[in-house]
Amino acid sequence: MQDQTEQALLAQLAERAGIAKDYYDIAGTLHHTSDDTRRAILTAMGYAIDSAASLTQALREWDEAPWQRPCDPVRILRDGETELSVSCYLALEDGKEGSVAVEWQIRDEANAVVQEGQAGPGLSATEIRFLNGRRHVRVEIPAPCGLSLGYYTMAVRAEGLVGGIVGTMRVIVAPHQCYAPPWLEANQRMWGLALQLYSLSSDRNWGCGDFTDLGRIVEWAGKELAARVIGLNPLHALRNTSPYHISPYAPYSRLYLNELYIDLERLPEFYGSEEAQQQFRAPEFQAKLQALRESRQVDYDAVQTAKRMMLELAYRRFLTESYSGEEPNLQPKTSRARLLEQFIQSEGTSLELYATFQALEEERRLIQPKSATWHDWPNQFLTPGQPVREYAKRHRTRIRFFEYIQWVASEQLNEIRRTADQLGMPIGLYQDLALGAERNGAEAWIYQSVLAFKADCGAPPDAFAPKGQNWGLPPMNPHALRASGYELMIQLLRNNFRSGGAIRLDHVMAFFRLFWIPRGRPASEGTYVQYPFEDLLAIVALESVRSKTLVIGEDLGTVPDWVREQLAKVRVLSYRVFYFERSSDGAMKSPGDYPVQSLAVATTHDLPTLTGFWSGEDLHVRAKLGAFIDDAAQRQAWEERQRDKASILRALQREHLLPHGVTEDLATAPAMTTDLCQAIHVYLARTPSCIVLANVEDGLSELSQTNLPGTIDSHPNWTRKYAVHVDEMACDERLRQLGAVLRSTRPLG
Repeated sequence: MQDQTEQALLAQLAERAGIAKDYYDIAGTLHHTSDDTRRAILTAMGYAIDSAASLTQALREWDEAPWQRPCDPVRILRDGETELSVSCYLALEDGKEGSVAVEWQIRDEANAVVQEGQAGPGLSATEIRFLNGRRHVRVEIPAPCGLSLGYYTMAVRAEGLVGGIVGTMRVIVAPHQCYAPPWLEANQRMWGLALQLYSLSSDRNWGCGDFTDLGRIVEWAGKELAARVIGLNPLHALRNTSPYHISPYAPYSRLYLNELYIDLERLPEFYGSEEAQQQFRAPEFQAKLQALRESRQVDYDAVQTAKRMMLELAYRRFLTESYSGEEPNLQPKTSRARLLEQFIQSEGTSLELYATFQALEEERRLIQPKSATWHDWPNQFLTPGQPVREYAKRHRTRIRFFEYIQWVASEQLNEIRRTADQLGMPIGLYQDLALGAERNGAEAWIYQSVLAFKADCGAPPDAFAPKGQNWGLPPMNPHALRASGYELMIQLLRNNFRSGGAIRLDHVMAFFRLFWIPRGRPASEGTYVQYPFEDLLAIVALESVRSKTLVIGEDLGTVPDWVREQLAKVRVLSYRVFYFERSSDGAMKSPGDYPVQSLAVATTHDLPTLTGFWSGEDLHVRAKLGAFIDDAAQRQAWEERQRDKASILRALQREHLLPHGVTEDLATAPAMTTDLCQAIHVYLARTPSCIVLANVEDGLSELSQTNLPGTIDSHPNWTRKYAVHVDEMACDERLRQLGAVLRSTRPLG
């Protein structure tokens, strides 16, 4: 390596780190990764590479890393596999391996010893390497067998060496495939409604859809429409401050819930607090709530302020009536207090750190109102170490408040799941797990060791974003993630799988490769980074089977065929959007061409509604915002839209689904009608796709789309409410008819 050029060394290290040397975009154009991009991404991964010498050192450390520890950090075992081995790395003099024995012990998640044994003496080296003048050998010992599905800690100890050598690894025993519910195995087909929870309007909520509104939708759709699933936007915790911290796809933390969805009026301690009731009934507060309800957009800041104030008062009452003694020896004396303590204990360190972060952030803003983020905190609080634990002990009451909020939210959400079960809904809630979390939030602070803060993730150029996309979220460092035993990924999947019968993994390609963009640079300077997809899919399968959750992977955009093949192999459903399902000649795919193992939907939150698509509302908005390079590009987009609409009419004609009076001539369908909307959904319902979702926005003929990618404060993203109130939806003839045609087309679902 000493004689190689710096450029060659850089290319080698980038290749080892999984940085793609080139990639094809959705149009088939080949993009080569520049050396500047390689260097920036390697730096974001934690490498100091400012010279040929440092590159040479980094390559040497990469190659020697496995030999510097007794065992690998993680070993994935598939259920039922036998005759597998685990590698151990020992520093031994020539011929000494024959006299060394390796003892091992397996502990389960409850820390109970479930297996132990010994390999050797008489081991033989399967590989030998000399590092810094010392002879190292790799020996193989039998992998544990007969373990049930789950996570284990394997400790290995080499006897016969001075002081012995001790190492630990996480052993993950996973199924070969994700959970498949009985109805899927029986080839039944389901249908349901998808909605944005915050968009629900009602005469009783506080200006934002909440869990009580959702419960009403579940009861109505489950009973009267015979819907089998209700799809939701991500319910992750947000800062709830406009306009930069309201996107459910850039959350504060994906591990916990957004407190805006809590219905305060279902909390006994809210009614038990005289102060809360006095403030709640005050004419000024009631007037504020009425204004928030009547607004056509969610005022996140105002709703957050109102709910947080009342949560504070409810919590204060809760402490008074449900606990005895004083901190740190406060004792629960009511069943509700005991339930909270059980929740806190079951959530463990994850919730403790999440709540501690909120308390710290709250305090730091009082001390330094202009303090930007946790990156500017005092050194003792920059990482969640011993000083943070000591802080948590000193501020137990305040930290319990943030834990209380999550308990209340979790209880209300779980009640909805129980309602769906009682209604016989095979899936019930279908939730969404966002790709990442904001770099200044709680999740990023807790798991900072596995994140690359000097990079953003995004997407290369495509038809909807010719310049590519930069989502501003720090990517997970795949190498640090594996070294940690995939702890963040396990916690994310576990926490998000537990509240519904199905989940959508946003940008599921990130389990295979993710588009990294050096921080502060345009998306055109990014490239792909590879991830250990076999390990990650094994964890997905394990958490899916444990929670009995169906998994759907959002596989839109630039998706290589081999990625979809691997997802299908582990039984992750594909996510098929009507707009994009085209044949090579541009014609809409026939219903029979959709895969069985998929979820089909007309459109998504990032795309125009059916009404907006047909009218070209999204194109008009983009033109106003200057999104088109010139008039010619705008005309081309409009002409393409007209061709797309004509293609849809031809597809409906092939299926004999055109509404009365509508032909393949666009002039006969100047606007999206209720009948045309229903025809498109019947088209989807005829596909073999095991799930079809209808968006509430389409059923209600909403014009504007939920989110316009690439905009933040220039467009009202994530704020619009539905024009029809929750209670009125049950009487809305458009939704009733849509439900009727879907139910008749999919009678088993």
